[in-house]
Amino acid sequence: MTGQALKIVAAKPDAVVVGAAGTPAALPPKALKERGYKGLIYHNHGVGNRDFLRVCGADCNGTFLPASPVLVASQLPEGEPERRLALDYISRYEARYGAGSVSAFGAYAWDASLLLDSAIPVALKSAAPGTKTFRHALRDAIESTRGLHTTNGIVNMSATDHLGLDARARVMVEIQDGKWVYQPH
Repeated sequence: MTGQALKIVAAKPDAVVVGAAGTPAALPPKALKERGYKGLIYHNHGVGNRDFLRVCGADCNGTFLPASPVLVASQLPEGEPERRLALDYISRYEARYGAGSVSAFGAYAWDASLLLDSAIPVALKSAAPGTKTFRHALRDAIESTRGLHTTNGIVNMSATDHLGLDARARVMVEIQDGKWVYQPH
């Protein structure tokens, strides 16, 4: 990262976007800060876990990233639909795996299970499990999902949108002293 960091610092950009995930993503901000970079640093949601915070340490203070609402659930305004579901998920997860163990990635899987819990009963009305007809019915039920509240937002699927989440499904967070800090709009 030394060569890249030196080129970046010499170019004096206002901001740097790091396209990496997990703990290796800590290397760019550490190298940049070590070489005196003072501009903004943005990461992607792939750093949404506590181990990244541990590895990056103070070098990530002031770094921004779009993240799952789960990372800052307790900081979300009371009226946000994800808040209650995210806090419930966190409570369940940490009861099993320990305080501070939650990450955005488990919440993504949890939300997929909520989507299946919603779609399977619909598919079962028209076909038996294990058949081609059931697989088509399940796909159709998933693609027909509207208004499903999850830990990451409200899901509205379609035949052309298999993500189903809009811009409200991501929140901006800043890393401050090893913590995710919600940044309101």
